[in-house]
Amino acid sequence: MTSETSRQSCVVACAILLAALAATSAAAGRSAQPVRVLVVTGGHGYPTSFYTLFEQPDLVWDHATSHEEAFKGDLRAKYDVVVLYDMSQTLSDAGRKHFQAFVEGGKGLVVLHHAVVSYHDWPWYYELTGAHYWERPHGRTPASTYKHDEYVDVREMGAHPVTAAVAPVRLFDETYKGMWWSPRIRVLLTTDNPTSDGPLAWIAPHPRSRIVTVQLGHGAETHRHVAYRTLVRNAILWSAGRLSD
Repeated sequence: MTSETSRQSCVVACAILLAALAATSAAAGRSAQPVRVLVVTGGHGYPTSFYTLFEQPDLVWDHATSHEEAFKGDLRAKYDVVVLYDMSQTLSDAGRKHFQAFVEGGKGLVVLHHAVVSYHDWPWYYELTGAHYWERPHGRTPASTYKHDEYVDVREMGAHPVTAAVAPVRLFDETYKGMWWSPRIRVLLTTDNPTSDGPLAWIAPHPRSRIVTVQLGHGAETHRHVAYRTLVRNAILWSAGRLSD
């Protein structure tokens, strides 16, 4: 090999190395950016301790105080994850379009507590979330029930990044029973409390989006508990693609 050939080979190798380092650096920069979260409330009261769930590392968040405000435009360029904590029954056609576009665009969704009560007349929604609480009888199905101030012993159903460092734990919260359940969900957390159906956190399968639903989350005792805070943060990071299975 001539010295000129050797020099050219070295130049090419250096160029490839620099390009690889640049790509790695860019990827690291992207992963180092905080997850952009839109938190949606409305239709149900809650303590302000709820807001502290999003004052955690790696998260930045905005707040929409109604579902119509949340989905008034295309969210895909602005947010990585939507967190639902609302309890809503109607959404405009435009709002539904923007909501569906966000999910179908591969963005993340985390559904907390009473958000499983939303949209009784929108099957797309409760198929999306993997379960549904019926406020009133639905056909031959009786209304679901809830119970305040229950001690809930939470256990893990197999290892998963969403539930890492969460269970086993006892929480003081509200339970739901008699809900509709999709047979396709993957249950992550469960309980044997008799006022509950059992599943407390689960993944609802979707071909493009990562979706986590958590039944727990009624009051300040839960919002401030380290295990619940970890669960919500993990769910957001996983739904944003920041945690691998």
